[in-house]
Amino acid sequence: MENKIQKDYVRQAAAAARELMEIAGMKAGQILVVGCSSSEVDSYRLGTHSNEETGREIFEAIYRETQERDVYLAAQCCEHLNRALVLPRRAAERYGYEPVSVVPWKKGGGSFATAAFYGLEDAVVVEHIRAHAGMDIGDVLIGMHLRDVAVPVRLSLSSIGGAHLVCARTRPKYIGGERAQYEQKAK
Repeated sequence: MENKIQKDYVRQAAAAARELMEIAGMKAGQILVVGCSSSEVDSYRLGTHSNEETGREIFEAIYRETQERDVYLAAQCCEHLNRALVLPRRAAERYGYEPVSVVPWKKGGGSFATAAFYGLEDAVVVEHIRAHAGMDIGDVLIGMHLRDVAVPVRLSLSSIGGAHLVCARTRPKYIGGERAQYEQKAK
């Protein structure tokens, strides 16, 4: 039974990432932030049963999907590291995010972020980002790392394993008043 559940959450994570990136219209070089509670995925209360295998398998499933679109994956650490983020150094450099000195682990950062730290090419940890879209697996509060205008995205999946799934994309701010136009019209 455990093997079937394991395959389900891996399949669900990959499908959710693929669907979100499609709906959000993510382009190469943009950032997808993911926060994941392996405890919640395994049907335990947040922060009580961190599971390295679950974190690694979900990271690998989502990472494969982001690589296919050439999207940067940012993995949110847990609250014990102030929800810092693990991402490739080239993404941090491209967006001007300053690396900090910390190494996530199972009990300080979480299993998902630890898997990202060791699984991403030349990973660094930064304190803040402004991602283009995000996946919150297990209600771990990724909103602080999204761009200013986040728009909820309803996927065909509402959970990954036992964890509640919430997703968002972002859009540019609408400015101006009643005379403003927000979409470029074809001439």
